Amino acid sequence: MTKILLTAFAPYDQWPENSSWLTLVELTRWFDSGGQVVTRRYPVNLAETTHRLSEDLLAGYDFALHLGQSPGATAIKLESTGLNTTDTGALLIESGPAAYRSNLPLDAWLEKLLAAGIPAEVSHHAGTYLCNAILFMSQHLIAQRGLPTRCCFVHLPLAPHRAAQAVAGRRPLASMSLQTMAASLAILLGELLQGVPAIPDQMG
Repeated sequence: MTKILLTAFAPYDQWPENSSWLTLVELTRWFDSGGQVVTRRYPVNLAETTHRLSEDLLAGYDFALHLGQSPGATAIKLESTGLNTTDTGALLIESGPAAYRSNLPLDAWLEKLLAAGIPAEVSHHAGTYLCNAILFMSQHLIAQRGLPTRCCFVHLPLAPHRAAQAVAGRRPLASMSLQTMAASLAILLGELLQGVPAIPDQMG
């Protein structure tokens, strides 16, 4: 039976709610995985998140799908690459590779999301903050331990009510409904639960 780790992040900075967690909660209202999907909410703290991720991956998941919030994003962003860097320019892993590329079929997923009327794109740069870090560290831990897990990261736009509250005289930020974002995750999870072919890793 396919096992999937689905993670989201807690609130941070000026955001009292994180769209990744809000979307995960919305998804669980109606999506039934038959116990094949395990959810986690990680803190916005690199050391603690890395520790918890390291422990979670030992459970032997087939796939890990990590979610994060991207204020200002206008579409679902399927992140292809985790870079070995932090926002200060330091390396996440001193002896690690420059980057890892997801071996999941992101281009095929993009086509399915667009066909469902959901704005989406494949992104090749997840930033240099915690979202990039969890993508890189997940791939690195998997590689170092020889785990069968395949992973990727999905950036989500702001939820509408958070985008509205963030305006305060400034230019409005893009948003997407929780229902639409949850529907996009249901499509991706459905693909994973059916099993997907691996794409050769081109980096690492």
